[in-house]
Amino acid sequence: MKAVTWHGKEDVRVENVPDPEIVNPRDAIVKISLTAICGSDLHLYVNRIPTMESGDILGHEFMGEVVALGSEVKNLSIGDRVVVPFTISCGGCYYCKNDLYSLCDNSNPNAAMAEKIYGHSPSGLFGYSHMLGGYAGGQAEYVRVPFADVGPIKVPDGLSDEQVLFLSDIFPTGYMAAENCGIKEGDTVAVWGCGPVGQFAMWSARKLGAGRVIGIDRFPERLRLAKEYTGATTINYEEVDVFETLQEMTSGRGPDACIDAVGSEAHGLTLDAWYDLAKEKMMLSTDRGHVARQVIHSCRKGGTVSIPGVYGAFLDKFPLGVAFAKALQLRMGQTHVHRYLPMLLDYIREGELDPSYLITHRMPIERAPEMYRTFMEKEDDCIKVVLKP
Repeated sequence: MKAVTWHGKEDVRVENVPDPEIVNPRDAIVKISLTAICGSDLHLYVNRIPTMESGDILGHEFMGEVVALGSEVKNLSIGDRVVVPFTISCGGCYYCKNDLYSLCDNSNPNAAMAEKIYGHSPSGLFGYSHMLGGYAGGQAEYVRVPFADVGPIKVPDGLSDEQVLFLSDIFPTGYMAAENCGIKEGDTVAVWGCGPVGQFAMWSARKLGAGRVIGIDRFPERLRLAKEYTGATTINYEEVDVFETLQEMTSGRGPDACIDAVGSEAHGLTLDAWYDLAKEKMMLSTDRGHVARQVIHSCRKGGTVSIPGVYGAFLDKFPLGVAFAKALQLRMGQTHVHRYLPMLLDYIREGELDPSYLITHRMPIERAPEMYRTFMEKEDDCIKVVLKP
């Protein structure tokens, strides 16, 4: 089959690889109908995530048709159209039973690698390093889905693939980011990063009662989408001082909740942003923390900071003392996708949101290497790429 494979920094190829097979009675094989390049795939593209190996198959946002089932998968049938969560969860451990699916104890066969860095291992992920399981991803013609009796959700007739594909990651991720804010009716929520996760976080903040949503970015096409689809007020951080502007917009108090939807590859114009870049060039740091610092600095006293943006390991100059002095609540983590799927699917089915509005590029999978470059450089107003095998 054809698959998008990783071979090192900015080296992504489309190659012929062996088809996946059932290896466990709880497996399914899914024939991919649509897959996407996620912003977090770009962390792999530039080689920021350790324990990748040449030839690894990329992709954790995908959906398709069930074509084979293990003997213990009773909830699916051959021919079912399904969306698959990017987090792999057993459904039976302490964490899964408490709806903390991204912390599953049993889905990462390489847990010892993660434990050396994190102390404890999160769940396995599709197509996202050997430290997180070494599972083949879904930017391919077929994928093996472990614990298929727990993860995939059936797609009802009448909904297109493009409408439901983003249930696999970015829609639930944006929703959980907003939910983590503990939004009260009328709150002001500021979101750093108006990419796909930021867009869904803004929509979800509105849904959860925010009175005002503020989107912060530097790309005009992203800021335009935030205005058009979420009613956000926008800030271009290349044109104004973000902290001062937020102070003015909130009568000197600061936003009630702040969401960092940027993560480890933050850009900025302040001294700390240049410091981050310099340390990264010298391989003295793993993450650029400019946005995390600005979010904590800007949030009102007693407010909440939510972090759906991906960070790899250790953050330099993290202002823990600021968060302490302001009594901030910090919430973060990989998304417990399974928890949100039925509810968010209902929102789509009822017409409250058509997530496909984010798609700017529709391409055959053979053009994946070109699309990784385009997405990385934000060329051609690229916001979201979907690939068809």
